[in-house]
Amino acid sequence: MGEPLGLLQVTVIQGKKLVIRDFKSSDPYVIVKLGNESAKTKVINNCLNPVWGEELSFTLKDPAAVLVLEVFDKDRFKSDDKMGHASLSLQPLISVARLRHIVRVSSGETTLRKVLPDPENCVSRESTISCINGEVVQSVWLRLCAVESGEIELKIKLIDPPGTKK
Repeated sequence: MGEPLGLLQVTVIQGKKLVIRDFKSSDPYVIVKLGNESAKTKVINNCLNPVWGEELSFTLKDPAAVLVLEVFDKDRFKSDDKMGHASLSLQPLISVARLRHIVRVSSGETTLRKVLPDPENCVSRESTISCINGEVVQSVWLRLCAVESGEIELKIKLIDPPGTKK
């Protein structure tokens, strides 16, 4: 777990059908955690279908890493309300990154794996992991847990650590 496996760029694209936590709407933001690192998106006021389009970066060190998302409603005079959480195993992404080196995929766009929704994950729609011009990219919709509704769309890119170009 000491050597970095790469840089993980997580783009929080948007949310859909988030739950109401204020009178008529919510002011959502997302906290993304990987290991002991965390990053937060900006707050989108009065919106249940927010568009963030924010890129957050993490150092990936653990091949069994799990990306954790927590969605909150920003409140001024009390603690922020929970709007759900989700998690995503990065193991399929990491295994595709290794496979890319073995099959030497470097140009164009090639789908190397699909991740299907099941009771064991928060994936809400079929997700593809592709090699796009030498970079491993996963587009995924995650279903929020512990709430009535809500999904978050992410685009995840795994970049090789410096000095490992093959």
